[in-house]
Amino acid sequence: MIYFDSNYPAEKLINPVVGILKKDGVICYPTDTVYGIGCDIHSVKAVEKIYMLKNFKKNKPLSFICHDIAQITQYAKVSNSSYKIMKELLPGPYTFILNSTKLTPKVLMHPRKTVGIRMPDNKICLSIVAELGSPLINTSASFGEDEIISDPGYINEHLGHGLEAIIDRGVLYASYSSIIDLTEDIPKIIREGKGDLTWIRSMINNQ
Repeated sequence: MIYFDSNYPAEKLINPVVGILKKDGVICYPTDTVYGIGCDIHSVKAVEKIYMLKNFKKNKPLSFICHDIAQITQYAKVSNSSYKIMKELLPGPYTFILNSTKLTPKVLMHPRKTVGIRMPDNKICLSIVAELGSPLINTSASFGEDEIISDPGYINEHLGHGLEAIIDRGVLYASYSSIIDLTEDIPKIIREGKGDLTWIRSMINNQ
């Protein structure tokens, strides 16, 4: 495993990390909410490793990160109103539920053929996705559903056996992203987490 500590220049870690991902590797990386565990969404082998590492059932869909809205439109159906919302809020600590397109691997789809997509306000993970050319799986570094691990040293100790690289940016103040459902004309707030939802609430109330 390669361990990139907080003193490692960010611009110099992108290429080696992308090289790991292209060889079916699984990495731990910082976002604007918590540390994420991910891989190239098109690597079947790496996706299976994440399911095993997190002890997830195979029917549990995983969200993923895109580096811009143009990439989001490749994997999700984006209406004019959804585009307006994402343009206003991204990059930021939000997960958007959208109807998927045929490009999304089936393992990542909800049974309703929806997907969860993020575009965090974090230059490291967005640069990795841009250089990789594919979205990055995004599941929290945690035990089960609730116990988030915010210390990269602790992540290394308990989950490092299943990772090829950890990008250490210090202890993060752990907080969940807000989840917004954009599958219908009127947005729905599924989970209130990090991020200002005032504008979304006003949109809902004015419908």
